[in-house]
Amino acid sequence: MTSTYLEGKDNAFAGFGYNRDRKRGKLQIVVGLLCNAAGYPLAIEVFPGNTQDTKTFASQVDKVAKRFGGGAITFVGDRGMIKGPQIDALHDQGFHFITAITKPQIDALLTQGVLQMSLFDAPLAEVTTSEGQRYVLRRNPERAKEIAASRESKYRALNKATVEANDYLATHPRANPDTQLKNLRGRAAKLRISGWTTFNLEGRVIALGEDPEALAEAAKLDGCYVLKTDLSQTAASKDVVHDRYKDLALVEWAFRESKTVHLEMRPVHVRLETRTRGHAFVVMLAYTIIRALAALWRDLDLTVQEGLDQLAALCLSEVLLPGRPLAYQLPTPRDDVQKLLDAAKVRLPTKIAPNSSPVATKTKLPTRRT
Repeated sequence: MTSTYLEGKDNAFAGFGYNRDRKRGKLQIVVGLLCNAAGYPLAIEVFPGNTQDTKTFASQVDKVAKRFGGGAITFVGDRGMIKGPQIDALHDQGFHFITAITKPQIDALLTQGVLQMSLFDAPLAEVTTSEGQRYVLRRNPERAKEIAASRESKYRALNKATVEANDYLATHPRANPDTQLKNLRGRAAKLRISGWTTFNLEGRVIALGEDPEALAEAAKLDGCYVLKTDLSQTAASKDVVHDRYKDLALVEWAFRESKTVHLEMRPVHVRLETRTRGHAFVVMLAYTIIRALAALWRDLDLTVQEGLDQLAALCLSEVLLPGRPLAYQLPTPRDDVQKLLDAAKVRLPTKIAPNSSPVATKTKLPTRRT
């Protein structure tokens, strides 16, 4: 999944995320979600699963330019979202961009002397080239620790596999050491640590080691990332550029909530294109309610799901008196439920008139369709 935010001249933000998802069997759909600064959805769009990201991105740029009025807009997207064709589409509409570059691109800039490793030692550094291209650099120390721990964990797993291979060779005299060596090298490649691990076969014993220089080269950019933008320093400082890029987490949170946490967009049990779009639209509306409840209940020390579980305790009492029509009465809610209602500024009626309109349940709906 990739995400995009856009900043307008009135400090309004919006985000767009792509998410390829299974519809039925091998069929897929691409869901695009456009959000404002607080993460509330503005629009959702569904594309066929074979639609290229460049085409879906261009559709969103066109939507912002025409449907939402355009203006001084800056799209912010991760390194998989905004590339050459997307940048051209933005410039055609007079928009700007903030994105991240890949590690090979960082290495190339270091080789060319545009960037220096010492810049990553600063809390937040900036480099502007003679062509006016701006780069904002940062090293996240916590992320660097996570990457180092992951690398060490992979090395331990490879070392365990090496010990097992040596035990096998020791107990099976007819086993081929070259076969075990090949398997271990394949394991290292699968773990993506083959660039700095070494193997030495002496007789029937395989020794695992590290290449210090290669390991240092592989670890030098741990936790480092570089942002790229065409905004001027007057339009946005390096801190603003960095903060807006970090806001991409809002769109990612929206997809996570919509897909797996509360709403479970998957699986899509419809086949027609219009119904698939309708399904995604209903999920977007439900996500809007979840966002609103999360904001209203943020001081109550509970999750949205926990709050909904408490509200499920609400029930109606049926009142049937001789000679009078049927009525429903709502008992006084428990204290914990009342706190949820007060936080949401909801006042429940004491009496509810019966609804004479037929309700189509999931069981009855197929027989009532015309």
